[in-house]
Amino acid sequence: MAERVKHIAKRIVGADKDPDVAVVSTADYLKEHRFDPVQATITYLKSLFPIFGWIGKYNFGWLSGDLIAGITVGVILIPQSMSYAKLASLTPEYGLYSSFVGVFIYCFFATSKDVSIGPVAVMSLEVAQIISHVNKSHPNQFAAPLIATTVAFICGFIVLAIGLLRIGWLVEFISAPAVAGFMTGSAITIASSQVPGLLGIASRLNTRDPAYRVIINTLKNLPYSTRDAAFGMFGLFTLYLIAISCKVLAKRYPNRARTFFFISTARNAFVILVLTLGAYLYCHPRKDAKGNYPIAILKTVPRGFQHVGRPKIDNELLKALAPELPVATIIMLLEHIAIAKSFGRLNGYKINPNQELIAIGVTNCIGTLFNAYPATGSFSRTAVKSKSGVRTPIAGVFTGALVVLALYALTDAFFWIPTAGLSAIIIAAVGDLIASPRVVYNFWKVNPLECLIWWAAVLVTVFSSIENGIYTSICASAALLIIRVARPHGHILGRVTIHQGDDKTPREVFVPFRQNTTASGNTINPHIKIEHPAPGVVIYRPEESVLYPNSSLLTGGLVDYVKTYTRRGKDMTGTSLADRAWNDPLPRSGKYVLTPEELAKPILKSIVLDFTAVSNIDTTAVQALIDTRDEIERWADREVTFHFCHILSPWIRRGLVAGGFGIPSDERARARIPVEIAPIAGPLNRTPDDIRGFIFNDLRGQQHDEETGRDTIQPVASAASSATDFEGSLVNVLTPYFHFDLSSAVKSAEKDAAAAGSPVQRTGSISKSAVEKDDEDSF
Repeated sequence: MAERVKHIAKRIVGADKDPDVAVVSTADYLKEHRFDPVQATITYLKSLFPIFGWIGKYNFGWLSGDLIAGITVGVILIPQSMSYAKLASLTPEYGLYSSFVGVFIYCFFATSKDVSIGPVAVMSLEVAQIISHVNKSHPNQFAAPLIATTVAFICGFIVLAIGLLRIGWLVEFISAPAVAGFMTGSAITIASSQVPGLLGIASRLNTRDPAYRVIINTLKNLPYSTRDAAFGMFGLFTLYLIAISCKVLAKRYPNRARTFFFISTARNAFVILVLTLGAYLYCHPRKDAKGNYPIAILKTVPRGFQHVGRPKIDNELLKALAPELPVATIIMLLEHIAIAKSFGRLNGYKINPNQELIAIGVTNCIGTLFNAYPATGSFSRTAVKSKSGVRTPIAGVFTGALVVLALYALTDAFFWIPTAGLSAIIIAAVGDLIASPRVVYNFWKVNPLECLIWWAAVLVTVFSSIENGIYTSICASAALLIIRVARPHGHILGRVTIHQGDDKTPREVFVPFRQNTTASGNTINPHIKIEHPAPGVVIYRPEESVLYPNSSLLTGGLVDYVKTYTRRGKDMTGTSLADRAWNDPLPRSGKYVLTPEELAKPILKSIVLDFTAVSNIDTTAVQALIDTRDEIERWADREVTFHFCHILSPWIRRGLVAGGFGIPSDERARARIPVEIAPIAGPLNRTPDDIRGFIFNDLRGQQHDEETGRDTIQPVASAASSATDFEGSLVNVLTPYFHFDLSSAVKSAEKDAAAAGSPVQRTGSISKSAVEKDDEDSF
């Protein structure tokens, strides 16, 4: 039988020199990943402008939805943008400039219909801190708008480069709890910085201090609140009253839910309108001799675009900004991608992160021509845009048109807007960024460590700064990822025989002996009887891919189990102390006597490695497996066969073959391993290379053309059924220790364990394996 198998294998593989190995080659990899530069360039250029993929299908139905959504967002954006400009230590018109550019440009590059780009609270606060930092190091040297515009240009260029280079996947390394924690901490910081302005005491304290200091100082200065507090508190109370009332009424009257939604979204404009009218009536006749009014108002807002022109980049300013740019860039791309992905999942479409980065990169670079400051995706406006029934990114054009109209027609009215009212709008807006208790509790239920990351991000942001908060988020996410990869667990499996309900047909499954318990109990019923496989067989399943950071831990756990629960193969009862190894755990004096417990342990003969969770393996991991095999075989004092299952990647198989795994040491071992057989679909026309290593039970009807080197296989229909007589091995029979499923791997391992094992000398290195046997040095 063995000779027949080898003869057929030679014929199929077509390799007389080394018929024992048939693995994926580097040439196969290159064929699979062929690169056509011309086609790739065309595809790349088309992908830069997604608008061309859908603009041809635009219709009046889409237009109505976009028009309603665009105007709705515009009503919110105009007061918000002026508020955020004040938060960024800029005059209100710069917020309107940033709003106009963002919504107009984004539609040409967008892969999300919902995202609204423009000034946002977190980015505005970061710009304010950057301006403060530069003014401290270079007093009165650079104007605030110049600093903000330079930040927009440099950060936009960096984000644009990341998108063009298609490395936006780097954002995926920051976990959702880390982002939520940073956003919550930032929202608390922003809200606390706006309360003094809401009460008219902003001049009495430094609102750029950490949030906890601002809160303490605000409480200390409450007795000094001014008349601004009447406008600010009224505005904040009204904003929340309208929002809560509309939410309650929408639940009570679901048929009018859409009407209540639009009323709620218009509350910012309504409150600003009422406060502006009230400020005009109260302040207009009360101007003092110095030109001051009894409350703080915006005063003059320039009409139209007053600062159009190319950006002015100063080298000295760039040096001063350098330490602050990483955080600003991360905030710009992180907030936008998080929002775009969230609403993409919510509304059933998929975004392209790289293209989104290109969109905000281009937006900020072009925005500098209008002296805009950094803009990115806004959570609150995106939510409103989505609920308003937006159909395409064209809605941004209508929003931009409304902003332009405000810049040219409403600037006189903006004169009387009370700044306390703008603070109220900011506080109400950032409330949406604070994670609810239910969200935090879900983080805890899913993974307590990620909940701790959330708390760390919040606390660092509140008690230190936004910069330290985002660095904490990133570092904590990276640390948790590294820990998960480097410190995974492995499980020793046992057999359980089960059946389903009334179907009494038994089948075998394999479960860990040691169950992971939680607050809700065990993963499986702890009272179920788990049987060991045949004596001398161990089943081991790693939880992660076996890579260089974790290979020692995973293989070490297997070795520790073997030495604990199996008996040493060599009889050490008569070995003297001088002949023992220095690290041998045997007694230091006297004769060693095997206890009944030791005698009851089996001698290890076979190991089954379940690679269900292993998607990759590297050189260090293969060497660790080789070292593990050598150490286990020294312990067992015999050859220990290693069976593998669920290897779906040909590159994992190639790596294991290079380490000497998968191939029996002799033909007798090959002959006793059953081949996993499956029916063959036909007729087939395959070259020998296409079917190498897959041996057919019945070769009738196969014709081989020596000139072309092709085998033609015509299955013969069975007389009893429509099935064919031809069957083939499911996996490559040249490496019979690689099995498709765990059940067949265990059966083969138990057959090996039933056969007598013999001492064997292994190579101890990848460089000397069953493939190459000419290098004695350890890898």
